[in-house]
Amino acid sequence: METENTVVALQTPFETRRVQCVGLNFVKYLATIHYGESGGLSTSSSEEKISDSTTEFVVDVDYLRSLDPKEWKDQDHYAVLGLKHLRNAATDDDIKRAYRKIVLKHHPDKRKAQGEEIRTDDDYFTCIIRAYETLSVPAKRRSYDSVDPEFDDTLPSQQAVEKDFYGVLGPQFELNKRWSEKRNVPLLGDDNSDRDAVEKFYDFWYNFQSWREYSYLDEEDKDKGQDREERRWIEKQNKQIRIKRKKEENSRIRALVDLAYNNDPRIVRFKKEEKEKKLAAKRAKQTAAQQQKAEEERLIREAELKKQEAEKAEQKRIEQIQKEREAQKRALKKEKKIFRDTMKANDYYAADDKEKLKNMEGIDKICELMKTLELQELNKNMATNGKEAFLKALQETEEKMEEERRRLFGPPKTAATPSANSAVKPAVNRKQLWTLENIQLLIKAVNLFPAGTVQRWEVVANFLNQHATNLGDAKFSAKEVLNKTKDMQHSDFSKSDLKAQTNQNAFESFEKNKKELKVVDNSEISVNDENAEQLANGSTAKVNGTPMVNGKKPEKTESKEEAATTTTTTVEPKTWTKEEQSLLEQAIKTYPVSTADRWDRIAECIPGRTKKECLKRVKELVDQVNAKKKAMAK
Repeated sequence: METENTVVALQTPFETRRVQCVGLNFVKYLATIHYGESGGLSTSSSEEKISDSTTEFVVDVDYLRSLDPKEWKDQDHYAVLGLKHLRNAATDDDIKRAYRKIVLKHHPDKRKAQGEEIRTDDDYFTCIIRAYETLSVPAKRRSYDSVDPEFDDTLPSQQAVEKDFYGVLGPQFELNKRWSEKRNVPLLGDDNSDRDAVEKFYDFWYNFQSWREYSYLDEEDKDKGQDREERRWIEKQNKQIRIKRKKEENSRIRALVDLAYNNDPRIVRFKKEEKEKKLAAKRAKQTAAQQQKAEEERLIREAELKKQEAEKAEQKRIEQIQKEREAQKRALKKEKKIFRDTMKANDYYAADDKEKLKNMEGIDKICELMKTLELQELNKNMATNGKEAFLKALQETEEKMEEERRRLFGPPKTAATPSANSAVKPAVNRKQLWTLENIQLLIKAVNLFPAGTVQRWEVVANFLNQHATNLGDAKFSAKEVLNKTKDMQHSDFSKSDLKAQTNQNAFESFEKNKKELKVVDNSEISVNDENAEQLANGSTAKVNGTPMVNGKKPEKTESKEEAATTTTTTVEPKTWTKEEQSLLEQAIKTYPVSTADRWDRIAECIPGRTKKECLKRVKELVDQVNAKKKAMAK
């Protein structure tokens, strides 16, 4: 009897027949030959091993027989095909070969031939077919692998992680890397991993993209819908459930990564190093800021000290200059006083009043032009030579004044005499238009139209053109009026030709009205220089011990005793002429408040007027101005 095709040959003289061996015993014999003494399907063991040249497939027969074909979705497809030990690592070729091997042994016909009773309605072979249909199609296998029943989704406890961080979480990340859509998944590593590797690991897992999808767990099959609307509704419900499970999966992965990050000793070490580094940088920055602040304060202190020293030095220099100037002023004032006293003691070296007035004018010129040393020399010469030294000094002073005038205005021009037949009119000398009367009109117009008047200088020019004399066809322009006003403000009155002409006219008027002069008693008014200056400025002064406010005496009832002790001689004052008024105004401008013996010098500029009369006139003018202001205010 042979093993594969057993043929029983009956040798007879007549024929030869071929006999096929059949029956249960023969099948057991074949199984023994192929699978050993166990017989492959022997009921003595629940597992059977099917091997080929590359892979060993382990099939649990008891598990297969326990399956219900109606609950095929709850079965372990890998266990059904004998690939439980490989699971998701099994290749498509492994699945095909496993299926072929198991079909050869567990096909209903094979088992029926072995005498096994087969129930067609609930035979487990249907589960084998379902397992192969699921695992052989990539999309269905991916769906099943997403809900692999052998995969444990639970996370380790906090105590376990704290006890053995790398031993507990290392395998967890190793298991979960199978869900990554990206390849080359970084793993947890160990305590020796560098910072870049650790940061790369957490960066990857915090942005982990899982391919798990839960369509295998759909509660209803959309293909069972009766129409399109029902199928769409089923698909919508299933999609919502998948999204919810996908969110839960993402939360699980995030919780796993958070658990690792919060307990990672390397992160603790890195944070500590970073904190120390920041503290060191902060301390260094604070130290640098303190040093910079200290340096700035030092520089500020040094600058302050230098500034104080410079201010002290400058103050000393200014004080020294002021002392020198004061000394020079005192010396000049002393020499001027000596000079004036000498002239006054010698009755101004004059034989008559005309010469006296001329010499008095010369005194002012000399005092204005000569300096301290020159005055000292002049006083020495006058002590010996007297009048000759004075006249020589006066002549030299007038020559200097003439030279200065020529330097500023040039030599005087002589106008050409036009011929009788000439039709061209002679040119008008603009300087000759400024007579004494016109200058007085200019002063009056400037006072009538103060600063702020619209087109002030055109208005002043029109006023002069209307009231001026000896103009002829000539007219004053606004520019000419403005220049003349500036020239009068900046010019020295003592050196001007106007003063000489005014003095001459005043002297003639003095000679004419000499007999009409009336002497005012000294007891009528007693005003010192300081009070006169205050009256000129419109402030409070005292007259005979009584305070005067803006030139007015405050209302106060005088006692009988005071009235009895005060004796006043009333003299009718002489009226001030226009020439005298103009001379008074120009003299006040020429000699400021700081001028020594100011009112004496002002009185000298106005022939026929005493110092007291000048002060009284200023008082009257102040009263007029204040009254005008009050009227305008009302």
